[in-house]
Amino acid sequence: MKLSREEAAKRIMVALDYPEAAAAERLIEELKGIPCYMKVGLQLFYAAGPSFVESLKKRGYYVFLDVKMHDIPNTVKGGANSVAKLGVDMFNVHAGGGKAMMEAAMEGVHAALPSGTSPPAVIAVTQLTSTSAIVMNEEIGIAGSVEEAVIRYADLAKAAGLQGVVASPSEVAAIKSACGSDFYTVTPGIRPKGADIGDQSRIMTPGEALRQGTDFMVIGRPITAAPEPRAALESIIEELIAVD
Repeated sequence: MKLSREEAAKRIMVALDYPEAAAAERLIEELKGIPCYMKVGLQLFYAAGPSFVESLKKRGYYVFLDVKMHDIPNTVKGGANSVAKLGVDMFNVHAGGGKAMMEAAMEGVHAALPSGTSPPAVIAVTQLTSTSAIVMNEEIGIAGSVEEAVIRYADLAKAAGLQGVVASPSEVAAIKSACGSDFYTVTPGIRPKGADIGDQSRIMTPGEALRQGTDFMVIGRPITAAPEPRAALESIIEELIAVD
């Protein structure tokens, strides 16, 4: 099914990878009126704090808080409780923390919100898109292929009650096959044709990722480092709308 402009925009998560709020605000102002997600990662969250996230929500943005929680279950439960109270639409934990830790995150979310309130989607990081098979096998110490590890983590996340995972676009079809079409996939490693791949090793163009069935695509430098960020984002939206 072809996407409307609004649907296409909502599939895009603009990575606000900035050292302080003022720089992020300049980009947000330039993109004003485009109904995309804003992804707040560790650097900006550490610098600007919860108040910045709350300000994004007050302005009507969808927010993905990319904090990648990974700790003992009780600590993650507390962190998830605090994050849920910020009103974010989505946040993540590391699947490598295990099923009990992910279940604790869900407990923290549900304890934070009044009955009847829609909780944020909680998703799990599988393998970072900068991780190659060599790194995973020889440095991290996980045997097998990257896809096998990703699917194992996706299955574990679903069993723990999470709504989806972060994975590369090349693994989307396998995740959907294993976990169902309604299980979210959030895919970094998205690079428009001609863009610098940077530190990513498993990448696709926006159109290719959409054809694979991804639900959301995280895009940073191809938008934030573009001479005209708004034009770069509009171009990606047009590419998604054109996908049959």
